Amino acid sequence: MFAQTVSDVQKGFFFSLNQFAEPLIRAGFGNPTLLPAGTIVVETIGRKTGRRINIPVVAMRFGDLMVFSTVRQDSQWLRNLAAIPNVRYWLAGQPREVTAFLLTPDQKSLPDALPPNAACLARFLHLQSHLLGASFAILTPRI
Repeated sequence: MFAQTVSDVQKGFFFSLNQFAEPLIRAGFGNPTLLPAGTIVVETIGRKTGRRINIPVVAMRFGDLMVFSTVRQDSQWLRNLAAIPNVRYWLAGQPREVTAFLLTPDQKSLPDALPPNAACLARFLHLQSHLLGASFAILTPRI
């Protein structure tokens, strides 16, 4: 007997969509270059496999910071970013080396190593995370 859950169908749909969209977004299509919001590809490292995983996401640019979010608390990228925060993303066809700082609804305080240029934005998103039940990632340039 074949039984497929809504979650399985949803995962399959997004997997197929990402396979098509990821190369275009990585090349710069829809990136937040002229407008502050758009799509980027974030490359995480699997915390168990060590494999590179490319995730197309809708992000918002705040100067040299990027922010994206999810309301799905079971997202594996959340766990991967928490375990290995040094990642990269593509903007206008170029990779950017960044550190990810996560803000989740169950977090009591802001991350200790948060750079000063991200602190105000992080305070605002931390509050939104609690109010909306969403998780946010702030990507800051690595120096």
